[in-house]
Amino acid sequence: MNHFKSVKIAYIGGGSRGWAWGLMSDLILHGEGMEGQVSLYDIDRQAALNNQQIANNIPENPFRYTARDTIGEALEGADFVVISILPGTFDEMESDVHGPEAYGIYQPVGDTTGPGGIVRAVRTIPMFVEIAQAIEKYCPEAWVINYTNPMSMCVDTLYRTFPKIKAFGCCHEVFGTQKLLARSLLEMEGEPLPPREEIKVNVQGINHFTWIDQASFHGKDLFPIFQKFCEKYHETGYIDPTDQKHWANGEYKKKEMVKMDLFLRYGVIGAAGDRHLSEFCPGQWYLGSPENVARWGFGLTSVASRREGLQRRLEKSRRMLAGEPFELKQTGEEGVRQMRALLGLEDLVTNVNLPNIGQLPDLPLGCVVETNAVFTSNHVRPVCGGKIQPQVLALIQRTACNQISVVEGCLNRDLNRVFQAFSNDPLVTIPVAQARNLFDQMLAHNSKYHQFYI
Repeated sequence: MNHFKSVKIAYIGGGSRGWAWGLMSDLILHGEGMEGQVSLYDIDRQAALNNQQIANNIPENPFRYTARDTIGEALEGADFVVISILPGTFDEMESDVHGPEAYGIYQPVGDTTGPGGIVRAVRTIPMFVEIAQAIEKYCPEAWVINYTNPMSMCVDTLYRTFPKIKAFGCCHEVFGTQKLLARSLLEMEGEPLPPREEIKVNVQGINHFTWIDQASFHGKDLFPIFQKFCEKYHETGYIDPTDQKHWANGEYKKKEMVKMDLFLRYGVIGAAGDRHLSEFCPGQWYLGSPENVARWGFGLTSVASRREGLQRRLEKSRRMLAGEPFELKQTGEEGVRQMRALLGLEDLVTNVNLPNIGQLPDLPLGCVVETNAVFTSNHVRPVCGGKIQPQVLALIQRTACNQISVVEGCLNRDLNRVFQAFSNDPLVTIPVAQARNLFDQMLAHNSKYHQFYI
């Protein structure tokens, strides 16, 4: 086995109390053949310094972590760049997610589409312009792995700012759908539960509104099995007996009812969680009110709960800084495997977000789409996803075109064009005057980020 002792990873958002810890684990558990250094950059320098100490205290860590003062120092000579940032603060997120509720618009996530996702993009795009410019200056040949939402618009901005960038966006939502397909095999056929990697799927769509039109296990077509699974569980929802994560206040919050309803409507599988899928559909289908959300078996993620989660992670950080051992835990993400493949250590096929060069011929060229891609030594080749089911295509096209308008509007400092996408969003079912009021109110809560648009 070759060792790449000079591998350098730059982590933008390196003070993270979630994704960064996951990378630490995955590099140890799955980074065979890799060693080197990880440079952490974060606008919260103390958070980066804390992660430096936490990582370097892990005895089996093959990487040395260093917090850097500037983004240039972090990026200089990097082989890989990981971008995982929170654009803004929870105060802005509070406006993104909960501000529209005064107009009857409910968003389970609010970070990708809908009013929240669009306004989040308004403040995120200028940050990604700066990141892309810095990558072009300090490490133009680096592979760039983005985890930040809104995924499609972030990746689009990277390419529009630095067209020769080698960037792609990673998302684990398809993995959850593979696991559900594996469970349907167990439930309907009595087969032993297979690893999700053995469920082969064809992926097509845009991030968080990705679809599967083919799925198989060792050559067996899974669609007839999933059809029976949906017919059995679509009214009650399906509760995974091994899943403890999604219980809250005695109620299970991930019943897959939206996914099953969409399959029974269209005959293809929505390959994201119900919270995400619901935000791309007409507003009254699955949202519209907290009561309707509950009826469909999922939940609204409040910003208050996110604040509480941060406090728990901050306390965990303090304990680890005081000497509590770091827990190595697999994340299920494939970022490290992608790095290994790009280094020539393995070949990999997985779903990623890339500009459309024809892998989805039904969607506009250049817009960022999600399909499978083949990872080999220093190369990522998107797999042609084929034709999209027509009714599903109509749903995807609306948001894909809105995303193009948002990115171009932001880069051209034309917020009126952004508003056109905002008012065309499937969740914005209110009169245009009310939509304008909501848009202006949400922008007012983001006034500190408006210098880019002046």
